[in-house]
Amino acid sequence: MDNSGGVAAVRYVRSVNTTSAHASRSGAPAPGRVVLLTTSHRVAPGLLSWPAWQALREADLVLCADGAHPQLPYLREAGIAVEEAAPSAEEVLDACAGGRTVVVVATGEGEPALTDGLARLAGSGRVTMPELELLPASYDLPGARLLDLVQVMDRIRAECPWSSRQTHEGLAKYAIEEAYELVESIEDGDRDELREELGDVLLQVVFHARIAEEDPEEPFSVDDVAGGIVAKLIHRHPHVFGDETATTPEEVKAHWLRTKAEEKRRVSVTDGVPLGQPGLALAAKLASRVRTAGLDVPFPKGEGIGYELLALAARAEARGVDPEAALRAAARTYRDAIRTAEGVPERT
Repeated sequence: MDNSGGVAAVRYVRSVNTTSAHASRSGAPAPGRVVLLTTSHRVAPGLLSWPAWQALREADLVLCADGAHPQLPYLREAGIAVEEAAPSAEEVLDACAGGRTVVVVATGEGEPALTDGLARLAGSGRVTMPELELLPASYDLPGARLLDLVQVMDRIRAECPWSSRQTHEGLAKYAIEEAYELVESIEDGDRDELREELGDVLLQVVFHARIAEEDPEEPFSVDDVAGGIVAKLIHRHPHVFGDETATTPEEVKAHWLRTKAEEKRRVSVTDGVPLGQPGLALAAKLASRVRTAGLDVPFPKGEGIGYELLALAARAEARGVDPEAALRAAARTYRDAIRTAEGVPERT
């Protein structure tokens, strides 16, 4: 459930704080306190902040409208008495009478009916309002929304007629398309497109991992995928997680290549280079492997454009230029020139 409490709750906090401050200045006794306790469903139930536990233990009344709220078993195990009720704003005010504290454990929607009702009463000016505190009891950690993606993908795989029939082989072309669209968004410098295309690439990873769970012989999950890349990153960064040192990008790359060679037990610098990638990228990758390994391998002799392109790609790589990106940039310029010649308006 969201730990935001909703816009209405934020509006109400401001209204009530103003009203309560006025009551204190006038010397009137404080008419109680309402604590709206919000939690995140992306954090394991029961893992609440210390201020949240304090508020719960000190409360005169704890309410929750959702009898299936994941926090309830843990609160009751901790000795917190929770009443399953969805009180109106007026009922909450009555429960606060005499300076009592009422804690409302918010549901996933953030209790909009209650907070709107309290805000309405505060705005009327006819009611002395209790103090209201919006207390996030648990917060999302970085990457927590990935859990939502896994859950959504799981449901889509189970219930969508198209997604439930997909295979690794059938989805392969989409992974390539999404990767190219990601590159295009980077080259265009469009931040909104970049965010969207990163999401599309991430979807491919989660989709394939979900399909892999169903394999009868060698199943694996998205957790296995994530665990594998975490272990790989740690192993290949001994200068970050170990005792080795690296002060330059070149030293980092040397660490990476050395540990990668040890992991893969490769006998040739060409091992692991995918031959199905675009030609210029393939040529540049081979040239990079040769240069990094300190080998002296002359270009093969041959006639035709292919051999000329091979030499050009190797020359670009040696200068630190990505030949694929350079050619795409030139091709884009050529495309614009074609559109200009055709009298087509510039693309926005």
